[in-house]
Amino acid sequence: MEQFHLIIVTGMSGAGKSQAVQALEDIGYFCIDNIPPVLIPKFAELCIKGGERVRHVALIADIRGGEFFDSMNSCLKDLKTMGISYEIAFIEASDQALIRRYKETRRVHPLAPHSRISQGIAEERKRLADLRREADFIIDTTNLKPRQLKELLVKKFAINDGKKTMTVTVVSFGFKHGMPIDADIVEDVRFLPNPFYIEEFRHKSGRVPAVRDYVESFPVTQTYKEKWFDMIDFLLPNYEREGKSQLVIAVGCTGGMHRSICMAEAMYKHLKETGVDVTIEHRDLNKNDVREDAPGYEGV
Repeated sequence: MEQFHLIIVTGMSGAGKSQAVQALEDIGYFCIDNIPPVLIPKFAELCIKGGERVRHVALIADIRGGEFFDSMNSCLKDLKTMGISYEIAFIEASDQALIRRYKETRRVHPLAPHSRISQGIAEERKRLADLRREADFIIDTTNLKPRQLKELLVKKFAINDGKKTMTVTVVSFGFKHGMPIDADIVEDVRFLPNPFYIEEFRHKSGRVPAVRDYVESFPVTQTYKEKWFDMIDFLLPNYEREGKSQLVIAVGCTGGMHRSICMAEAMYKHLKETGVDVTIEHRDLNKNDVREDAPGYEGV
């Protein structure tokens, strides 16, 4: 019998939990939105007793549950006691992105029905802090389009069809914001020429063609890319042969805005062209003073 697979989707209101569950539903998961945590152990037990009919389940449990949500910790303990394995996918976004989304949709934050959205967001982060630390996967949707979020979830939680393929995530970051804790390979590109010191590039990220062309105009960049690509091309089939299913390649510069993004985009394009199952994330882009409304901007 195929193993029972339970995903608990939670996180910040407005971060994209509903889109996440829709993506999981599209690939075959049985999904329920806004389930009270107290019901999760019993529901999981019923699914298991049901045999092959429901083997892949994704549930949204979040702050909308009010007092019911406070039982999440005991719910997780009950699942462990029952021997039911689960994964927690925590969906979040920056305060700025969440506020913008609430204003665009004109919705009321569940924890701030009569006060400022920012106050509700702050309270929600506080209440979810412990659960976030328990999460198996943390997905920041600040800079992700719905299509990219779906692509990321499908690759992380695809129902096993018997074929073992490794997925690769390329993440750009800034060292001053800390290294990604889930990185398998970390590249430090702070030795490359820095566009920050060029006034016209200072507030434009490595996704802007002019910034990318500047970084790649130096021989040291071309030499680095050649050696780096060659190393990754060598490593990937060997990692996959050993049974590794996921690989995170982190690329860092000082702030995570210029050089790291340029090189992460270059690696993403290279791997995509060679047929690798790859996604890209720019973790710290939104933490910088980015102004990219100038002509010629290209997003991911």
